[in-house]
Amino acid sequence: METMTNPRIQKGKKYFRFLFFGILFITAGLVLFALAVYIYAKILGPPPLAVPQSTLYYSNDGSIIGESNSGQKRYWVPLRSVSKEIVNATISIEDKNFYHHHGFDIKRIGGALLADAIAMHKVQGASTITQQYAKNLFLTMDKTWTRKISEALYTIRLEMNYSKDKILEGYLNTINYGHGAYGIQAASQYYFGKDADQLDLAEAAMLVGIPKGPSIYSPINSLEKAKNRQLLVLNSMKENGYITEKDVKSAAQEKITIVGKHAYHRSELAPYFQDIVRHQLKTALGLSDRTIQLGGLRVYTTLDTKQQQIADDVIKESIAEDSDIQVGFTAMDPKTGFVTALVGGRNYDESPYDRAVQASRQPGSTIKPLLYYAALEKGFTPTTMMRSEPTTFQFDNGNAKYTPHNFNDQYADGEITMAQALALSDNVYAVKTHLFLGENTLVRTAKDFGITTKMAKVPSLALGTSGVHVIDMVGAYSMLANGGKKADPVFITRVEDYQGNVLYEYKPQNEQVLRPDLAYVMTQMMTGMFDKKLNGYASVTGSTIINQLTRQYAGKSGSTNTDSWMIGFTPQLTAGVWTGYDKGNEITLAADKRYAKTIWARFMEKSLKGEPIKTFKAPKGVVSLPIDPKSGKVATKDCPISREMYFVKGTEPNEYCDLHPGKGEKRLPKQKEKPKQDGWLHKLFNWL
Repeated sequence: METMTNPRIQKGKKYFRFLFFGILFITAGLVLFALAVYIYAKILGPPPLAVPQSTLYYSNDGSIIGESNSGQKRYWVPLRSVSKEIVNATISIEDKNFYHHHGFDIKRIGGALLADAIAMHKVQGASTITQQYAKNLFLTMDKTWTRKISEALYTIRLEMNYSKDKILEGYLNTINYGHGAYGIQAASQYYFGKDADQLDLAEAAMLVGIPKGPSIYSPINSLEKAKNRQLLVLNSMKENGYITEKDVKSAAQEKITIVGKHAYHRSELAPYFQDIVRHQLKTALGLSDRTIQLGGLRVYTTLDTKQQQIADDVIKESIAEDSDIQVGFTAMDPKTGFVTALVGGRNYDESPYDRAVQASRQPGSTIKPLLYYAALEKGFTPTTMMRSEPTTFQFDNGNAKYTPHNFNDQYADGEITMAQALALSDNVYAVKTHLFLGENTLVRTAKDFGITTKMAKVPSLALGTSGVHVIDMVGAYSMLANGGKKADPVFITRVEDYQGNVLYEYKPQNEQVLRPDLAYVMTQMMTGMFDKKLNGYASVTGSTIINQLTRQYAGKSGSTNTDSWMIGFTPQLTAGVWTGYDKGNEITLAADKRYAKTIWARFMEKSLKGEPIKTFKAPKGVVSLPIDPKSGKVATKDCPISREMYFVKGTEPNEYCDLHPGKGEKRLPKQKEKPKQDGWLHKLFNWL
């Protein structure tokens, strides 16, 4: 008997097979697509977790002195530096299944689609924290399919390559909290004036509620809406088991103080200093402009905020407000080379040109310590005598002449010691020394002292006619203060990226350049500008500020028709000041010529107030003797004035002063070696 097949059954089997193979084909396609996406994501590797962050600049005590950003405040902090209330509240309100999905919450997506379909418009979001973070990494809001696909791919890459804690950390550091605050740290500081790890439950719940609509739920824009949103977050935390009903009521009733102020702005403190730091980040460390501005760097500098404020204040109070005189100022720790304060001009907003670092100005007599150090190397001593009188030097067989002049055309009209010549700033003595040593000597010595500008090999170089930078001169004087070690200026001690990785760390230098004994002898000679015992045909050059000083200083002033200088130091601080006109106009007013000394004295005294009074310590091989300043010989009890002077052992004088009547006791300290005679230089210069 033949069995008849029901046509409907046959047709049903046909459709079933079609459906089965269709589903199988689609499933295989989806599997292949997923596999392709996985392989592609693996090839692309882990995406960067950071977005542009504000770069912060720190002083030597760790306080913020400035920042650079694109108008968005972003400060990256690790997850461990975020309060647990912030973490719990964020997960609870934004993505309660965050630790249980792989970037996409399928159940939540389905629920959102159903809710949108019922309402006929979008009423519920389904983005996970990972998806939102992927969106933030693009920093644009284009609503295109290309962007959405890219975000989905980013989400997959994030989940494949990073832990959940790392993803949450990135999300919290990039989300927009309104008012230019991006990231939890910037938001915590803006709204509550505290760091992210210090927020309590009430503050955390209010803050976490803001990203839903920063312009709507900001407590600054609407405290009522912010409180309503806060309560919603608190109830969500209760439902998800993070807090109790009691916690909800307590936090909801807590009175919160809103600050509404960003922690860091473009600092008015040390803008010239910060410019130099940014320049060094680019040139010395090789960082790009974008990395410097938006790389989230932590740049630790040498700036001393106390000294910088003192420098700013004394400059402002010392120079007349209506004066066009400009200023360049640098302070440095001579032991380390750390620049502790710097002023490049009187008003950065009007002129960012840095007169402490960029300007090249004639140093005048402040170059003389470098010249006399070279002379000490060649056998001169503090008591080497030469005549101070009007002198014309002839060159090229009489075809060229040069006549240096002392201030106010005052001269000793007789012999003076090098110590007194330095204290009185005798120009004739300086030029004679320069020519005797050879014009190349000072050029080479200036280079050894760290002077970077070109020196002209001319007789007037001894009087500071070749331009120098303020910061170079402060470094040069610091070498004398620290016993002859290299003192290149240092501005940056450490640089970290936004994750705390060290990109650069300063390594101290300890290069000996000068002879310690000669550096000490030179330093002691430089204390003479403040010692009235060295008064002679004129007063010592520091006489106008001696009464302002309360400790021992070494220094030198200098002036030209267009420049006024004062540089000096103690064992723990060196400072240098230049004042003058930008266009090189002549300084004519007597008050204008005193600005440099006044600023220097006030700065040093205020900066060192309360600090221990330190004296310069003599190295081995240095001896001291009481010297009569006029004769340059060992003083007796009949000498009306006696000054302790220092010599390299074996070069000290052994003749007693014979300018004063009487038979004073003549006794020299016992020496192991017979002192060498100093008279050959005296004879050598008789012809000058």
